[in-house]
Amino acid sequence: MKRFGLTKETSRSIQRSKKILKFLFLFPFATFIMFFVPPSVRFVIGLIPMDKCTLESVKMLTSGNSADSSLDLWSRNDVQTCTSWKAPIIWEGMFNPSHFDQIHRNKGSSVALTVFAVGRYLDAYLETFLNSSEQHFMSSLPVSYYVFTDTPEKVPNIKLAPSRHLKVIKVERHTRWQDISMMRMKAISDVIESDIRHRATHVFCFDVDQVFTGRFGPEALGDSVALLHAHYYHLPKMLFTYDRNLKSKAFMKTGDFYYHAAVFGGSWGSVKALTEACYRNIMADKENQVEALWHDESHLNKYFWLHKPSRVLSPEYCWDTSIGYRRDIQMYRLLWAPKDYNNLRTSEITR
Repeated sequence: MKRFGLTKETSRSIQRSKKILKFLFLFPFATFIMFFVPPSVRFVIGLIPMDKCTLESVKMLTSGNSADSSLDLWSRNDVQTCTSWKAPIIWEGMFNPSHFDQIHRNKGSSVALTVFAVGRYLDAYLETFLNSSEQHFMSSLPVSYYVFTDTPEKVPNIKLAPSRHLKVIKVERHTRWQDISMMRMKAISDVIESDIRHRATHVFCFDVDQVFTGRFGPEALGDSVALLHAHYYHLPKMLFTYDRNLKSKAFMKTGDFYYHAAVFGGSWGSVKALTEACYRNIMADKENQVEALWHDESHLNKYFWLHKPSRVLSPEYCWDTSIGYRRDIQMYRLLWAPKDYNNLRTSEITR
């Protein structure tokens, strides 16, 4: 059968070519930079200057965090220490750790940590993640761990410090890693409603394929907390990998920063609002047979564009050592673990 003079085989070939061209068009140049450029080029990227904080006084911050009155926004003239909406960006050298510890102990702050360990990612990363967290994550505050997994019986027995607890929640195994990545939003929202809101003042959500290597303390706490992506914080906005598909709820023409979905947090109410909104938009996309470019991370960036975070963490709080040396990264607090996606994503992935 012919259509407009073309054979069926030719028509199929044209359709395949269109799909390939569409992929190449959507595949951002910044992704090429992220994975394929040599260290020397990444070093040069690190020399691109960031914007600077223009506030004349720390009292002009709108974070709503009383401890922030002690922040030194001008101790780091090599980086951006506040946003255009007057939220702090937290870097080493800006804060007194003991002051933030004391303030949050006095306020009775407590933290819930959520992490997904599904399939092979549990064996590869969970034990190291939890052990390193016990050493470095909010060590001055009560912490409740919420481990989401499809194999609860395989969760390692970790020795926890006093006032720290661990709860295992069984979740469904999905065949595609993208579905696990996106469906975590609903799971987090549900457990906040059923449990976390009765136990913790704040929530932090992490990918499991990471290792804590330095202090990750109460200076990171805020009502709504986002993280600057390590590979993008020196790049111009035109290279940020926002979803450019007009049909997706995650569509963004521009934004403030590019945020990493490997770490986000805030008060339990704010995190619940974020995860509910992202889940609604993910499901709306599914109904329209659309999938955001970077899945839940695309929806997270859209949410933070519409609802500005009250606190932004520097890439110290989730660094990738493959980037190489950066003078502005004075401390590694959380590091990307080595990835082996060929094996880990054979049937499923985790966050």
